[in-house]
Amino acid sequence: MIYPQNFETKTGFDKVRLLISEKCLSALGKERASEMSFSTDYPTITQRLEQTDEFIRILHGDKDFPDNYFFDVRYSLKRIRPEGTFLDEKELFDIKRSLQTINDIICFFRPTEEEEVLYPALTELAGDILVFPQLIKQIDHIIDKFGRVKDSASPELSNIRKEIASTTNSISRSLQAILRSAQSEGVVEKDVAPTMRDGRLMIPVAPAFKRKIRGIVHDESATGKTVFIEPEVVVEANNRIRELEGEERREIIRILTAFTNTIRPLIPDILLSYEFLAEIDFIRAKALFAEQIKAIKPVVENKQQVDWARAVHPLLYLSLKKQEKEVVPLDIELKENKRLLLISGPNAGGKSVCLKTVGLIQYMLQCGLLVPIHESSRAGIFEAIFIDIGDEQSIENDLSTYSSHLTNMKFFVKNCNEKSIILIDEFGSGTEPQIGGAIAEALLVRFNQNGSYGVITTHYQNLKHLAEDTEGLVNGAMLYDRHLMQPLFRLSIGNPGSSFAVEIARKIGLPEDVIADASQKVGSDYIDMDKYLQDIVRDKRYWESKRQNIRQREKKLEDIIARYETDLEAVNKQRKEIVREAKVEAQRILSEANAKIENTIREIKEAQAEKERTKLIRKSIDEFKASIENTGDTDDKIARKMAKLKERKEKKVKKQPEKQPVFNREVIEIGDSVRLKGQTSAGTVMETDGKQAVVAFGMIKSTVKLDRLEKVSKGQLKQEAKASSFVGTQTRDDMREKKLGFKQEIDIRGMRGDEALQTVTYFIDDAIQVGVSRVRILHGTGTGALRQLIRDYLRTIPGVEHYRDEHVQLGGAGITVVEFE
Repeated sequence: MIYPQNFETKTGFDKVRLLISEKCLSALGKERASEMSFSTDYPTITQRLEQTDEFIRILHGDKDFPDNYFFDVRYSLKRIRPEGTFLDEKELFDIKRSLQTINDIICFFRPTEEEEVLYPALTELAGDILVFPQLIKQIDHIIDKFGRVKDSASPELSNIRKEIASTTNSISRSLQAILRSAQSEGVVEKDVAPTMRDGRLMIPVAPAFKRKIRGIVHDESATGKTVFIEPEVVVEANNRIRELEGEERREIIRILTAFTNTIRPLIPDILLSYEFLAEIDFIRAKALFAEQIKAIKPVVENKQQVDWARAVHPLLYLSLKKQEKEVVPLDIELKENKRLLLISGPNAGGKSVCLKTVGLIQYMLQCGLLVPIHESSRAGIFEAIFIDIGDEQSIENDLSTYSSHLTNMKFFVKNCNEKSIILIDEFGSGTEPQIGGAIAEALLVRFNQNGSYGVITTHYQNLKHLAEDTEGLVNGAMLYDRHLMQPLFRLSIGNPGSSFAVEIARKIGLPEDVIADASQKVGSDYIDMDKYLQDIVRDKRYWESKRQNIRQREKKLEDIIARYETDLEAVNKQRKEIVREAKVEAQRILSEANAKIENTIREIKEAQAEKERTKLIRKSIDEFKASIENTGDTDDKIARKMAKLKERKEKKVKKQPEKQPVFNREVIEIGDSVRLKGQTSAGTVMETDGKQAVVAFGMIKSTVKLDRLEKVSKGQLKQEAKASSFVGTQTRDDMREKKLGFKQEIDIRGMRGDEALQTVTYFIDDAIQVGVSRVRILHGTGTGALRQLIRDYLRTIPGVEHYRDEHVQLGGAGITVVEFE
């Protein structure tokens, strides 16, 4: 339930709806945006949020979404339901492209067997939607890529159009002959060409010479200086073209009617597919709007709660963004034991904005829109949202502002419950303060008894006291900087706020004696209490700042400790590895020593030495062995000292600058860059053999005598490379200038054959060089010799794909159109 009826206007949701509608690609999506409504069904809300969130992932994905042709063809499909009606060419073209778009979207969401489902909510939405590939193929057979009915749509249409083309060319040739004759006699200017008037080709003539050409005068120019004559030799041909055009139109209607009869039984299924297209258009627009306001999909639970961090009013965010300003985010929490938040504070401190932010974001969320809050936030579902804000004075209904306020309160008390959220601005104001405050307090108690959630703004002290002592109510304050005398637009929950009436009066410049009289009238207790509230807010801000600094320092300290622990672990690991390697090396040395000692003893035995002497030798060897093994206790100290010494040595080596090898031009060695004397191409020496060397010039190896080579440095090669790249840049600039100044039409009328051929040769070369796709050569009709000469030349050019006469309306056989590959 939403109250009042103009809730969307009061919260600004009507502007949100308009912004989303503007992002839709078609009327299909705009209708969905206008029908967007508040929902209390948890599965529906979560499904809408998930669909929009998935589309945001599509916008950021690597694969392009097929959103080319979102056309609303529902009117056309409904119009052809009666027998005998048919779709025109444009309607058929729009249906074909939009059906193809639907098909592409379905393929985008339905993965193959090897692929995983990336967008489950949108894939489910596309699950049962029908596509019509055979219908698209039939339309492709009828119309071309420009939306015109193809010649091949039927044999009859093909014959008609061939006859039209043949007759038109005949008319063009006849007119050109008459025109040449008239030009030679001076009746018509030399630059005059046939023109089309009322669908018939005619010759423009000055009124003084209209009797010189036998024919019918059909029209004259607006100035009266030109008349348009249809020569009598082409009248019948023009009449035939008119007949053929009528036959062509009838054949096209027959083809379209036959296809419409095919599509008519499928109209209900096709309309369902367009409902899917409308939904996708709407979801796409919601995703784009979410991107614009930096909105996310929060954790939504099927219960009543408001636990938002860094919530932002979307319209305020967009407005301040244009001004390059930052919006102050809102942290707000409404929970079971603190459901009704009573916000106090100075005027223009942000109380109403805070209230509107809560109403708008909650309404957006339950309409299926992503909302601009922090990802750590948790949101709930409310069955009713009531709002009382602004001036509802009505002259027609004889309602004052306070009467309207009480009317709203009556509705709230009657309908609010534990699943409702109430938003009231300036609670109790508009009447005598004492009774207004008492009524407001009684209403607040009733709202609390009904278990409602809500945000209420007020200046009344009795309501602040009630919230301080009552379970379910909680005070909040909009912070204000007393020193700078400006609001901070930050909400602090837990303590009431001061209205800062005395301070604001002083800032505005109210006389001090007036302020003193007012303070005396309200009494010292009120002034002292207001000061205490200000001190509490000040102290809270101070300790909040201290706590924030401590948190930042603790976080920094934790990062440093974690980094040191990681480094210490790495050092211990490295030390153990060094000790292990040292012990392995010591064991190897010991084994070699044992082998050598045993060999000595064997030699003593073989020399038949005395037993006592042998015992002494063995004893000394055992003592030596034990001394070596006992050194393991000091390995750790030695390893640490060695590591420190090694580290210092490495630091010294790093500090010392590397000595650059001296470049010797006379000595050629393997790996040097060389080139042949007098040449510019450089190669690399692969081998040297006495007076010869094997040099690789790119992919080619060559054996060259050393006295024919000269050694070049890398710096010299870089300079030469820069010089060569400069030439390339200059050339590109010249080509760009040439392309910008190139004209795609040349006039060679009046030139001799060899002169015209040379001009056309240069023109075609330039056209191929700058990369144009199509040019026109004006050679006139004349005897046709120049036209034939030009076409014989064009036939020999590899880059020319096709050449033809210009359309009769644009010059006909007097112009050759050349198309390049």
